[in-house]
Amino acid sequence: MTNRLGILYAVVAGACLALQGAANSRIGQAIGTWQAAAMTQFAGFALSLAILALRGDGGWRSLKRAKPLYLTGGAFAAPIIYCNVTAMHRIGAALTIASVLISQLCLTFVVEKRGWLGLEKRRTNPAEWAGIALMIAGVAILRG
Repeated sequence: MTNRLGILYAVVAGACLALQGAANSRIGQAIGTWQAAAMTQFAGFALSLAILALRGDGGWRSLKRAKPLYLTGGAFAAPIIYCNVTAMHRIGAALTIASVLISQLCLTFVVEKRGWLGLEKRRTNPAEWAGIALMIAGVAILRG
């Protein structure tokens, strides 16, 4: 059940990323890319705060135990949004999403292999790298 729920969350996250990218691209054309990034961050903050208020989660006390470096993770959202919007304008939604996914997987393999950010070290196997190579080939085919 846990694996199914994890996959469901991943599918919802992927769908939200695709929808967010398309929406950001449109708003970026209207108001500018950095403005779109700021608006997206603000909307995400407002929604997160509303959900937090409704859930009544009292986990703020544990914040002191988190390493300061890990508290900066949200700052990556601004360049993510900017780069996504800019890429969508230049290469379209499908190629952008495919390229982002390949980049995410490659960096995640490196992070896990090295145990960065406190993750458990994990070996990658040739089949995983073959999967990445197939994805890259798919992007090349998409580009035509």
